[in-house]
Amino acid sequence: MTDRDRDTDTYADLVAAEDVLLFVNAAITGTGQREFGSWAYRQQLSLDFLHEYVRVNYRKVYAASLALGINDHNAVRIVRGLLETSAEATSEEKRTEGLLIAARLAKLPPQRVYRLFRLLRDAGVNNRRTRAIMREWLASRPDLAHDAVKYRVGLRTAARHAHLSLRDGTSEAPHELGDFLFRPGRVPRYRHRLLDAWRRAHYEQGAVDELPFSVAEGFAARHGMKRDAFLERMEPRMTRLERLRTQEQRTADSATGLPAGAGLGMMPLTRLALYVLTFGFERRGLHRAELTRALRGAARRAAGPHAGSWGRVAAVLDDSYSSSGSAEKRRRPLAVALACHFLLEALAAPGAYASLWTSGATDPLLVRPWGPTPLGTRILDALEHGPDRLVIVSDGWDNAPPGLAGEVLRVWRTRIDPDRRTAVVHVNPVYEADGFDVRRLAPGVPTAGIRDAEDLPALVEIARFAEGGTGAAALHAYLDRQVARFVTGTDQGERRE
Repeated sequence: MTDRDRDTDTYADLVAAEDVLLFVNAAITGTGQREFGSWAYRQQLSLDFLHEYVRVNYRKVYAASLALGINDHNAVRIVRGLLETSAEATSEEKRTEGLLIAARLAKLPPQRVYRLFRLLRDAGVNNRRTRAIMREWLASRPDLAHDAVKYRVGLRTAARHAHLSLRDGTSEAPHELGDFLFRPGRVPRYRHRLLDAWRRAHYEQGAVDELPFSVAEGFAARHGMKRDAFLERMEPRMTRLERLRTQEQRTADSATGLPAGAGLGMMPLTRLALYVLTFGFERRGLHRAELTRALRGAARRAAGPHAGSWGRVAAVLDDSYSSSGSAEKRRRPLAVALACHFLLEALAAPGAYASLWTSGATDPLLVRPWGPTPLGTRILDALEHGPDRLVIVSDGWDNAPPGLAGEVLRVWRTRIDPDRRTAVVHVNPVYEADGFDVRRLAPGVPTAGIRDAEDLPALVEIARFAEGGTGAAALHAYLDRQVARFVTGTDQGERRE
């Protein structure tokens, strides 16, 4: 092989690595929904192209993305793409893909999995591999009778499409599920408590309390039950996310107070930040101690073993008007910035954290989407603190004045800190459809997409590959390690509700 050939291979590896990082950023942030600066259809077209491009050209990497912190929307799209194109994969690829798909489906909310099964049915995907994956996932469900009541259409579609034999091991009558799904009304009484509660709830108000919350809501409305009394009775049967949604509704109806039993200490960090931002300034001020304590507790849990290990940290946090998000992602960029503030405080050494909001705000609990985005000025202020790490959380629309942030970072890297004593990383919560990526501030500053602040430590590790100094081989080795951890269950991910 000549030197020219080696140079070509090296260049091809670098291009491939850039493509991988581009797709990972898109799969973390993009959901096909409207963003502040682009419509939903542009987001969807952009993601369609990226998924097709990466699947065709880098199928192994496409599957490995399931082991990273991508969002559920793109995880479902990847699984569907892999199953629809099974004929394009080798035997070894199919084996690895099967493990990744099974591990990812176990972490997805069940409603998304059942929706995926319907999409596969609509696309006519019914090969042996797909049927095996559907059977294994259904076999892992703790109670299929619960799914039959809560996800009736989804379970029925999966069973019919894959020709599955439904047997509920907890039932004395193993064929009750089939009767319930495909022959309703044929059996006068079900032996399984939940199936019979659904039957009785059509005419008996007392049976409503025995059903899953989302199913019971419809029966409660049919029986004319008072909403507050119904919610109080159903709270023990709600999932964590259902409890949070009803708390948000009750909080919106309240003038100043928090709902009883709000359970703030159990919420994930980014979800909690979104919850806090639903309050007005008065309510945030009145409950400052409780909300701050909850946010710091969630941040400590998210930091885990990394707590206090990042040394001196400075953060530039974007609370400009564009952080208001869109109708589909209301205040999401601002919530990510607020969550990152508390997480970075936990990651920094004690007393070694400085935060600078683009609006000049000094009280993180009272931030709101407002004003322009003077990132360049705030970055200069942050660098004056002499941090070991500078983290910028922004959608990248630097406009006061435009381009100052990129120029500041360029001069800092080339003239003032060429030895990289200060590690700089930019995390961006907004996918830019036209650029097929998140907006970047400067070529020499690594940028990673972010959806949940809890993923920040892992994203900082991914972002270092964007600097180009680690090489394509290191990136692929990292992906291999993540895949190995993911399929063996050592990534400590949580099953979703």
